Amino acid sequence: MAENKRYSVGFIGAGHVTKMHLDGLMKNKDRVDVTAICDMNPEVLNERADTYDIKQRFTELNKFIDESNVDIAIVCTPSVIRKDVIFPLIEAGIPIFCEKPFSETLEEAKEIVEKAKKHGVPISVNQNFRTHYPFDFVKNLIQKNEIGSVSSVKFQDFYFRQDKGWRTQCERNSLSVMGVHWLDGFRWILDSEAKSLSCQTYSSPAIDCVGDTDSSVQILFQNGVTVSYSQSLSSTFNRTELIVVGETGTVVADYTTISLYRKGSKEPVKTWKNPTGGPDLKPDSTFNGLDLLIQSIERNESASNNGEDNLKTISLLEGAYLSADKQNIVKFDTDGILIQG
Repeated sequence: MAENKRYSVGFIGAGHVTKMHLDGLMKNKDRVDVTAICDMNPEVLNERADTYDIKQRFTELNKFIDESNVDIAIVCTPSVIRKDVIFPLIEAGIPIFCEKPFSETLEEAKEIVEKAKKHGVPISVNQNFRTHYPFDFVKNLIQKNEIGSVSSVKFQDFYFRQDKGWRTQCERNSLSVMGVHWLDGFRWILDSEAKSLSCQTYSSPAIDCVGDTDSSVQILFQNGVTVSYSQSLSSTFNRTELIVVGETGTVVADYTTISLYRKGSKEPVKTWKNPTGGPDLKPDSTFNGLDLLIQSIERNESASNNGEDNLKTISLLEGAYLSADKQNIVKFDTDGILIQG
């Protein structure tokens, strides 16, 4: 496909997360044109299509594939039916931008990647928190040697979240909903893959769901850095904070602000605003993920958020649940893929 082409985009799934994608795409009409949407629920389908003036509307995936004539499909269906949706798209040769998590299990994610390779179809995953949360900003600070060699990472994400619908019936909850962002972010800032991991999970009666609401994860990365990560979707106290401890300084970050501390300083010596953070820019970070896929198609190269890369993030997710279930430490191969069995 030629550069500067305007790409015809279609959505599979018209639920809540689709709005975030559409808000980002509507700011970039010179790059993309949303021409079709598919959802088995006609009411949800028409509400979303009416709001964003999407002409082609489908309640069946096969008709979407046969008649929409899109260049790229954005998959926003529940993750528990990923393969059922993605396989037909791959077989039709349609490039795919998939909402996170890529899949609920590592086994299924591997199947999707292998099928995409076989058919030569590019797939990217919406790991938009690489920039929406300042992981990318912190990664650049580390690369500029602002804090010297990194020794450890501490991360907390505490807030109260009561989901509705299909997600409340999933055995995998807090780590699958939010942990997949953070686990991917740790990989991103450290530019390294996991060596081993241990995890404990808990399901709070304060939240109506069958899966985990709280978790504690310890990861050793191959570069020797340890990560301590705590998650709670049942906390009435809110905090989302990243602390990266280095040899010559420490970085502390939330969604919008990054601060640098030096030895002996009670106040930060430098403070930055995250140029891609905050709720208003979340749709932009999502579009940027799609644009990585588009650029990869135009340049005939792999995108940084491609499906094969995401296997390493899903390996961390799978490893966390496996560790919690088996009450042991899990290990990863040199590529960052979970060693099973």
